[in-house]
Order: sequence, then C-alpha cells, then structure tokens
Amino acid sequence: MSDSTDLTESTDLTESTDSAASMTGAQALVHALVDSGVDVCFANPGTSEMHFVAALDTNPKMRCVLGLFEGVVTGAADGYARMSGVPAATLLHLGPGLGNGLANLHNAKKAGSPMVNIVGEHATYHRQYDAPLTSDIVGVATPMSHWVRMCDTADNVAAMGAEAVETSLVAPGQIATLILPADTAWNTTTNKAVAGSRPSEPVAPDAAAIDGAARALASGQRCTIYLGGPLSESRVRTAGRIAAATGAQIIGSTWAPRHEMGAGRTPIRRLAYFGEQAAEQLDGTEHMIIIGATPPVTFFAYPDKPNWLTPDGAEIYEICDKSGDIDAALEALCDAGGASGHEPAQWELARPGLPSGDLTPLAIGQAVANLMPEDSIMVNESGTAGAGYQMGMRGAPAHSFLALTGGSIGYGIPASVGAAVACPDRKVLSMQADGAGMYTLQGLWTQVREALDITTVIFANRKYAILQYEFDRVGAHNPGPKAMSMLDLGNPDLDWVSLAQGMGMPATRATTADEFNVAMVASLAEPGPSLIEALI
Repeated sequence: MSDSTDLTESTDLTESTDSAASMTGAQALVHALVDSGVDVCFANPGTSEMHFVAALDTNPKMRCVLGLFEGVVTGAADGYARMSGVPAATLLHLGPGLGNGLANLHNAKKAGSPMVNIVGEHATYHRQYDAPLTSDIVGVATPMSHWVRMCDTADNVAAMGAEAVETSLVAPGQIATLILPADTAWNTTTNKAVAGSRPSEPVAPDAAAIDGAARALASGQRCTIYLGGPLSESRVRTAGRIAAATGAQIIGSTWAPRHEMGAGRTPIRRLAYFGEQAAEQLDGTEHMIIIGATPPVTFFAYPDKPNWLTPDGAEIYEICDKSGDIDAALEALCDAGGASGHEPAQWELARPGLPSGDLTPLAIGQAVANLMPEDSIMVNESGTAGAGYQMGMRGAPAHSFLALTGGSIGYGIPASVGAAVACPDRKVLSMQADGAGMYTLQGLWTQVREALDITTVIFANRKYAILQYEFDRVGAHNPGPKAMSMLDLGNPDLDWVSLAQGMGMPATRATTADEFNVAMVASLAEPGPSLIEALI
C-alpha cells in the first residue's frame, strides 16, 4: 500500500450493540485495539487524551508504558515492533506532541515497523477558535505515516481503530495515524469494532527477474546478492545456500532493522557506511541481484564522489522491493540456482578472552562477547565506535541485533525499552553513543519505572566524532575553533553516571578494560536496568 491520507473513507468494521453496552468512544477504541491484537500502548498524554487514559482502566488487557518525551514513545514502539512482529499503539498529545515524536517515526517507517499512533485533537467544535495548541495534525502526520484518518464521531472510532491495526500490518509494516478529537473520545456509542482481517500476503517476486538472476549465478561471472529487510536466521541461511552453491557474494543492507547474528547463524556482511568502503565491497560485480531493497546508494552526497554504488556496466535484477515476499524470492532463487541441497557457512561459538589495559571499542566488544547471555538483544546506536566493538563481537553467542534504520539519532535508548517490553525474558544490551543518547535520555527513566532488564553502555568520547570525520569528507577542510566547538561535547563534559542515577538507575564509570569487565559482570548479575559509562 502506498503512502496515503484519506479523511473520509473508512472500512466498515462496526457492529451495533444494545444500549446496555454503551461506552465512550475512547473505551470503544481501546477495546478495538486489544481485539485486533494490540495490547501495549507507549504514551505521553495531555488534556485532550484524558478520556483515552481513563479508558485504559476499563480494559486490563492493555498495558500502558509512560514515556517522558514523545521521541521515547515512538522509538519504543519501533523497538517493540521489530522484536514482536506486531504493532504497539502510541498515545501522543496533539500536533506538537506528534511533532516531537517524528524523528523516531521516520526510523520506524524506514525499518518497516508496524505502528498505530493515536493522536489527540481539540474537540470538533473547538477547532474553529484556533486555540494555542491548534495545528495541522494531518500535515504533521502525513510525511511519516502511510495512513492518516480523522475521527468525526464516537460511532466510527472503533472501526477506524481496527482499520488502523489492519493497515499497519501491510507488508513490510506501516505507520497508521488515527487522530482522535476529544469529543469523539468522551461521547458515547453503541458501536464496537469487528477485528479487521489480516492483510493479504506480500507481493510475489518477479519471476522473470528470478530466471535472469539464476542464469547470472550460473554464468561464472561475479554476482552480488544485495539483501534488504530484516536479516532473519532462515532468510540469511537460504542466502548462504546460494552463496555456497554459486560463489555469489551476499551483502546485507547497512541498516537492516533486525539481524540474527552469532554462533549457529550464517555469516553475512552488511554494506559499509562510508561510500568508499561500500564501493570496494561491490567492486567487480557484474550482476547485482536485489532482493527486498532498492539499488544501494551512499548515505549522503559528497563533492566529486559517486553516490550510486552499483559498478558501471553491472546488470541489475530487481526481484522484489521491501514490500515484496523476500522469503519466497530467496527460496525461488535457491531452487532455480540448484542450491537447495547445499549447506551454508556457520559462525562457531568462540567467545574471546576478557580484555585488559586500555578501554577501546574493540575491548568493549570483546568483553561483551565474552560475558553476554545467549539470545540477548543488542540495540546499536554506537556511532563511530560501532565498527570497533562489532569487530570484537566475533565468536559471540546467538543474538538479535537492531540497527538505526533511518539515520535519525536518538533511537537507541527508546528502542531498547520497546525490545525489552516485547521480550521480557531476554537480556537487552543498549550500545549507545553519548551524543545521540542525549536526544532521548528520558528513556532511562522509563527503563527504571518498568524494571526492564537492560544494560546500557555509553560510548563516551565526548564529541560528535562522526561529524568530525564527515567535515573533511564533504570538502569543508581545516575547521577552526568555532567550527570545532559545534562538533565537541566537552565544556562541560557530560556526566552519564549522574544523569542515570538522577533517574533512579544504578550506574558506574569505566576508564580501563579491567574496570569495564567488572562493571559488565555486575550489571549482568542483577536483573533490571543499569548503565556503564565507558570513557573511550
């Protein structure tokens, strides 16, 4: 389904009840969400949402998680969807509240995360007066939503809620935003929703492109399969079979929303962030086979540098985009290439020894790989430290890895909240750059309030290191003191231990690898949230 805003049409998903079953529109909406399979709401409500808040007490099946900033709310819903495969609801206060959450809605949209936003609005008869919080909520919502609707009466609230859930589950996952004027929430209705049907199967892959790609794989020429979407265990294993049979190179998207990694899984390289390194990975490719993605490009444009990464002259086979049936495409290509009987490569468990001496990103990765529980969830927003610590993770046990998909920083701490709510029996490791963490540090408070089992590692280099690299790469050479002051987080230094402790979270600072080892052992020994500030 393409991006759309339609404020008039809505699928009829209502049934009338007798007067004894009368309820407020807000109560009808909560019931519609729960009946449609949405039982978690990440919320930052205001006055216009009070009847929805009251309705939460009438349905014990709905869990509500408070965030102190809307970017925490939307980021948590993203992390929840990536780990559960189903949408959470968000509750946001009017246009400005929705606006505060847009950055992480952008990331969720790029990730293909299903989500249902409930956005409060002034009562229908009050909007004409242009009160201080009046805004164009539809205009704010549309760029980051696939579907936007405005309720006009309590009688259609439940049906629109059920439709929002149904729409959010259209492959690969969509953002549905339902605007709820206050009077449609407090007025009563006898209409309740009939849970919508689940959407149809994703778009079938292009058979002609599969045939062409199979011929390319059999040609003996250099082939690269560029794989988008979540890198699930079964998906990467099928790609590994093709590689084992044909010698093709398998490259995953840099920003795969979820990647199953570690011992027992099939290794797959992701495309490098920096364009020069990505071009090296793809150099010599004669046939580019695209599954679940579009042809790769650089993250930004740079003066006098290429932004299109497919080598000149390479033939491109676009089998399906991210809305297509990626698994069916891989299976069909595997069969067409005669690879079904081949066994893919597999990572072996080889936990590295505990590091000692200087505290570097590599040392942090080695310590984490040595100590982390099997089947952990790793949420990565580590910035420039990411390459180093991930090198140290080789040999780690099986784990899920969530990446920043849309490039809008401030996703890591909130996504950790959502992942922990979705998977309460799994340890979450939040690998967080200090600068990006400051965008949504309020999420630490939610971790404490909900007693979530999250260890946050802050890579504290006290600068926007990625921007210092990019300054030169974009051709803005020789930065002076004023320019450098915009890329530095010192003066004053951030004190993450104090920030975490101020929100009730146990926290410690590590300045050496040995100190980090001790801190990580202590954090993993106690369930619940804690933070380690790693000075690198």
